[in-house]
Amino acid sequence: MTVTSTPSRTLQADGHLHGVIVACQRGDGRWLLIRRSAIVTSPLKVCFPGGGIDGHESQQQTARREMLEELGVDITPLRRVWQQSWPKKKLTLFGWHAKLHSNELHPDPTEVAEVLWLTDAQLLAHPDALPGCNEFLLALIAQLPASKC
Repeated sequence: MTVTSTPSRTLQADGHLHGVIVACQRGDGRWLLIRRSAIVTSPLKVCFPGGGIDGHESQQQTARREMLEELGVDITPLRRVWQQSWPKKKLTLFGWHAKLHSNELHPDPTEVAEVLWLTDAQLLAHPDALPGCNEFLLALIAQLPASKC
């Protein structure tokens, strides 16, 4: 997820930059995460894919666009399950659970250094996970069926 202030990414009415992060789960229960490239914000950190909302895009439109840009894959956003604001950063993120239409990914190397499929426990213990990943995962666990999300 690359969230930067650019002309197309404007501050919202609350004075924050808004972004989305997207959680997709395989049949074996593992979550799709990425290691960011070395040239984006928070280089080489592990996180759910996502990015900033452009202009008047909806959260769902942003989720689909970001997954296409970062991983070359289409999704269907199903449900927003999490929201977090960081007042000092003037950033608000919205976490979406989504259906992944294909496990065949085509990562953009300018944004993604590595694709990871992690279990709940692996993500919760990952030393490179960005702040917010664990809180988003816990919201997913709490709000989605225990079988397959």
